[in-house]
Amino acid sequence: MYKIEAVLQPAKLDAVKDALAEIGAEGLTILEARGHGRQKGHTEFYRGREYSVDVLPKIKVELVVADAMVERVVQAITKAARTGKIGDGKIFLSKVEEAIRIRNDERGEAAL
Repeated sequence: MYKIEAVLQPAKLDAVKDALAEIGAEGLTILEARGHGRQKGHTEFYRGREYSVDVLPKIKVELVVADAMVERVVQAITKAARTGKIGDGKIFLSKVEEAIRIRNDERGEAAL
């Protein structure tokens, strides 16, 4: 099993959720986040004054999937979230040793 964490632009959340539902990926967690990568934020003008926005709004999507689903999930997220511009986000993969469903103590992939 793998935990997939994707940090992406808020405007792409619906497209990513739809893409994951289309391939049958279930059980995701969505978090609002703020941060920056290489773009290091940007400057804006408000009431005639310039100020720096060094952390940008992002969305973090987390899900744990069976080994057989990892590449399909990564491809679905990548295709749905890509604009081709800086700030599209990143995907992180981590190996998960065990999953346990609290309700009935199911373990492993059955708990997903």
